[in-house]
Amino acid sequence: MTSGAVRRRPGGQLPVDAAPASPPRVVSSGRPAWWLLVVALVVTIGVTVDLLSRGTLERMDLRVSEVVSAWDLKDSAAYWPVWAVTQLGGRGFILIVLTGLVGHLVWRRRSVVPLLRVLVALALLTVVVYGFKYGTGRTAPAYPGSFFYRDGASYPSGHVANAVLMWGVARWQAVEFRLAPAAQRTFGLLSVAGPVATGVAMVSLDFHWVTDAVVGAAVGILLLGVVHALDAAVLSRWVGARAGRPSA
Repeated sequence: MTSGAVRRRPGGQLPVDAAPASPPRVVSSGRPAWWLLVVALVVTIGVTVDLLSRGTLERMDLRVSEVVSAWDLKDSAAYWPVWAVTQLGGRGFILIVLTGLVGHLVWRRRSVVPLLRVLVALALLTVVVYGFKYGTGRTAPAYPGSFFYRDGASYPSGHVANAVLMWGVARWQAVEFRLAPAAQRTFGLLSVAGPVATGVAMVSLDFHWVTDAVVGAAVGILLLGVVHALDAAVLSRWVGARAGRPSA
């Protein structure tokens, strides 16, 4: 029969089974599957080609915009609540949340991997999305019709791409570094509901065409896949630590 005291190993170390267990993973890390990346690439290319050739999708955008314009949410009491939903994809709001999350992880885990992931994601997002915007030059629904003009910057939706990519990175961090189950579920929900709510809100206010939101989501998925790949090949190895493993 043993006493209630915890036996220590030589040297005063607690046995392994006495160490506090890490919280379980309650959601997946959210890394896009290969087939989803293929779909996202096909959607991005297909929609872009259709729009540049003034095809069916552009006519669909115009019809949806006519319906949305008739709602006139911009001049109604619903404007501010709906606008607030668009901020789920706003860079400012997401960066405030990520600053707290990354700061916590860097301090607790003594690893710069979380910060590097966010910085790489932001750099890719800025270069790719704005490259698309200024490369296509699509005008927003506020203009009388959809045109491709040098001052246009509507395609794709940066808010939706931002929501997919940055909430996806936040979810990844929460799961890999084993935050509390509630935090994992919250970021898991935001990684899915955030982009959807942002896209619907942006289209409802006639800020973006439907295809802007769809391709914004597709580009965000592709960029999330790229960040995961870069992390596996370069980032985590370069700093000598894998995500989810406390530093020695």
